[in-house]
Amino acid sequence: MNKLTRRRFLIASGVTAAGALAAGATQVDWTQLLDAAQHNPLDPNAGVLVVVTLYGGNDGLNTVVPAGDHVYQDARPELAYKPEEVLGLGEGLGLNPGMKGLKGLWDNKELAIVRGVGYPKPDHSHFRSMAIWQTASPESSVPTGWLGRWLDASGADPLRAVSVEPVLPPMLAGARTAAASLPVSGLKLPTGALGKSFQGLATAEPGDGAWQARAARSVADLYRAEQVLGKTVARDPKGKHQKGALAAQLDLVAGLIEAGVPTRVYSVSLGGFDTHADERGTQQRLLTELDDALTPFAQRLGRTDRGRQAVVLVYSEFGRRVAANASEGTDHGTAGPVFVLGNGVQGGFHGAEPSLTDLDNGDLKETTDFRDVYATLLEGVLGTDAGKVLPDHSGRLDGLLA
Repeated sequence: MNKLTRRRFLIASGVTAAGALAAGATQVDWTQLLDAAQHNPLDPNAGVLVVVTLYGGNDGLNTVVPAGDHVYQDARPELAYKPEEVLGLGEGLGLNPGMKGLKGLWDNKELAIVRGVGYPKPDHSHFRSMAIWQTASPESSVPTGWLGRWLDASGADPLRAVSVEPVLPPMLAGARTAAASLPVSGLKLPTGALGKSFQGLATAEPGDGAWQARAARSVADLYRAEQVLGKTVARDPKGKHQKGALAAQLDLVAGLIEAGVPTRVYSVSLGGFDTHADERGTQQRLLTELDDALTPFAQRLGRTDRGRQAVVLVYSEFGRRVAANASEGTDHGTAGPVFVLGNGVQGGFHGAEPSLTDLDNGDLKETTDFRDVYATLLEGVLGTDAGKVLPDHSGRLDGLLA
């Protein structure tokens, strides 16, 4: 999101830059994170929530595809996938062909697909709809994000939530506390003869004074940070990330989890899903990037005790309309699928598949309230009373978590 877009987003959401959001704008550094991991490590039994936002309105019908339904085929003559093109899930549905890794997670029952997720009285505006998702307030604007309210309720430490994005998303801004921000950036220490000499500074010598010893510890912290996290943010000689942006973000998150940083919530994102024209190639490329990032991340999490405590939520602000437009794309719609994955997830379908014939002025009708998903994750992953975050909402999605 550029600055103009972010400003409009904040205005639409009602989350202002004063107060909590400003408090979270200060970026944390490696030393703070490593010190926290050393002195207040994450409880190996504590749940961790990783939120992946797909900005732009991902087309759910070409993500979890009802390829065998003639209504879908008729509504999208040039855009629809054929049954033999998708990755079969059962119940007449298949994953987009760019999501082969996630199909493997589905087969291992580590991927849950929540169908028809939306909110009452849907809004087709990117800014208003994303504000609703991030504040969890469909009826009126509120000045706090849903995970910001969780921060308010669970303690004042901003390291309990970390945004690995260029800007802090409004969902992480509370009334009194906001998350910390750690954008992906290069951490490359000297190599060769210079690097060998620099690394020597990390060793404290007998007789060193307090400031010399502190400098040695700081250099040692840098090398530890590079070892734990640096490879995930490496850049090529032109200064570009060697991996996709989302993969770099998730690699960084995995390193922080494994290092024992006491963060319970992470936020990452991928944009570009506003596919009004030439959708099929663009969306499949983006879903392949999502798949290439999420699959190794999930596999990596499964190899450590702390990683196995993590659950990943993937959502977008809305789906798209059932019928294709004249530009071989789709326009802003309503309900769409949400992915939840991880070791603690009950894999399979959750929620009812929306009808392709019983529509609301050309839009899918939501069958699952997104707040049911949030409440379930707040209680089952973060161990908090969802009523403190989502007042007046009692719905839960039974069976989502194992």
